[in-house]
Amino acid sequence: MADIAVGIDLGTSYSCVSVVVDGQPVVIPNEWGEQTHASVVSFLEDGSVLVGNAAKKNIITNADNTVSSAKRLIGRFFFSDEVKKAQAVMPYRIVEGQNNSVRIQVRNKTYSLPEISALVLKEMKAIAESYLGQPVKKAVVTVPAYFNDNQRQATKDAGRIAGLDVLRILNEPTAAALAYGFGRDVNQRVVVYDLGGGTFDVSILEIGKDVFEVLSTAGDTYLGGDDFDDRIMNWLADDFMTRTKLDLRQNKYCLQMLREASEKAKIDVGQNGEAEILCPGICQDTNGEVLDLQQVLTQDAFNRMVMDLVQRTFKVCDEALQSARMTAADVDAVILVGGPTRLPIIQNSVKHYFQKNIMEGVDPDQAVAVGAALQANALIDQATESFLVDVTPLSLRIGTVGGFTEKIIEKNTPIPIEKSKTFTTSRDGQDKVKIRVYQGESNRSEECELLGEFEFGGFRITYRGEVKIDVTFEIDSNGIVNVSATDQETGQRTSTTISLSSGMTEADIQRSMEDNENVRLAGHEDLPEAD
Repeated sequence: MADIAVGIDLGTSYSCVSVVVDGQPVVIPNEWGEQTHASVVSFLEDGSVLVGNAAKKNIITNADNTVSSAKRLIGRFFFSDEVKKAQAVMPYRIVEGQNNSVRIQVRNKTYSLPEISALVLKEMKAIAESYLGQPVKKAVVTVPAYFNDNQRQATKDAGRIAGLDVLRILNEPTAAALAYGFGRDVNQRVVVYDLGGGTFDVSILEIGKDVFEVLSTAGDTYLGGDDFDDRIMNWLADDFMTRTKLDLRQNKYCLQMLREASEKAKIDVGQNGEAEILCPGICQDTNGEVLDLQQVLTQDAFNRMVMDLVQRTFKVCDEALQSARMTAADVDAVILVGGPTRLPIIQNSVKHYFQKNIMEGVDPDQAVAVGAALQANALIDQATESFLVDVTPLSLRIGTVGGFTEKIIEKNTPIPIEKSKTFTTSRDGQDKVKIRVYQGESNRSEECELLGEFEFGGFRITYRGEVKIDVTFEIDSNGIVNVSATDQETGQRTSTTISLSSGMTEADIQRSMEDNENVRLAGHEDLPEAD
């Protein structure tokens, strides 16, 4: 049986799986011919789990037990602003786990975010196995370029829980560039403008024949199509409240109907220049009379509603160009990725900003999965000649005295990379040092993301400054950080993969893997047996 590895675009709103067959990438459809699958997980009463487009239909009818947009929460702390925002609008219960972690409570059971994402990955795996007629165990999984170490590690854990050997965590814009460059023999500097359901990234790459080098990347992990939907939703709710004195946002069922209608309106206005919105029987007034919501959204009104969100994407583009020491005029081609980039306001604004026409022939919904499949194939097939140089999206820092941080590895540095720095003890008789590792661009520790901390001891106890400890920081090709410390005098060494307390322990992952094996995915009763 030929060694096989798939590429999976694990998206906020939709996911997609692809594979290389006879040298050509193929986007794998499910049994109904659908090539993109809603990243929605619905927990049914009989204990089985429904994932994908069928699960999305349950967002209204089974709102409390149906989880969507989980990617916006993966690898985050419970106290973060993003989690507070999600709690305000999501119908499912977001609760606090150990060590400030985020958990989702469904049908009296609590799940970590990697466990939820693992169910989406398990569905992608099942679709691929059904199509290929053989077990699939290896995959390249994509993440937003601006994901930090915690979010990358959590995504990798999700892959393991789903029964996949994750060969590489690949940045989404880089994957899209691989798809764009495949078979084209181009020498170009390209910008990938990647606006998904929940995240925005921009990467600038130099493509020269089979070499893909990322020059810079920038992003916003809480900006996407969901935010465009929210603008329409609030406009509809405010208008309804003005007319009826009833706030639809106070009822979860009404809110979900509004959300569905808003997403459809966004798509309709993009395609037709106008959207007719109708939610029959959305609620009852105080007299028990059933009310409908009816409205028309014009292109102009929609554009005014979301223009500030579009402008936010160009601040990120400015940052990426600055990091690459380029201007918009230095760019040869612009590639659009992600469903929301089909909107005329995005296309026209991007053309205006870069003064370039958008490249044709790249499917915004499938490019990332195709690129991931090409990279997966390259990793298992020695004969493949494409070569990829990616960068770390965020600076790596060390905590110093007084709440400050010192930069160790600059953002947009090519990875993998290893860098060492020597530290000394700061007081007499010190028997251990605590090393705190951060990611971010501020020299203040509270403005950066704490990746983790570890203690190093066992060295000679003496006067301050006499013990010298070499700390080595390594960022691997997945963008995941490893740290080791060595006592210069004795050569004693300790190493740690910086894993945050809010992440999953090895025991948690093993337990989740066992639980995941027992999950019944609705609609996949006849899959090939794994070896």
